[in-house]
Amino acid sequence: MNLFRSEEHVRNWSGFVAGTEEGMIPLNDLVKLFSGNYFRRRLDGNWVSNSRQYAMEMIASFEEIGKTGPFWQLKG
Repeated sequence: MNLFRSEEHVRNWSGFVAGTEEGMIPLNDLVKLFSGNYFRRRLDGNWVSNSRQYAMEMIASFEEIGKTGPFWQLKG
């Protein structure tokens, strides 16, 4: 994960790859993703039992922030 000050800085970065713009996430959206139960509850004794529910919550968070396009799809 690389943190940048702005989208302009990302686009000017030597490692930027055109077509990956969908992968840019504002910091407030990252906070939303990483503050969900999938991450907050990972030390709970029953995390594995609840991990499917937590993953579904995380998927819902991705949908809320508009990250559902091809870039975010699992590639098999």
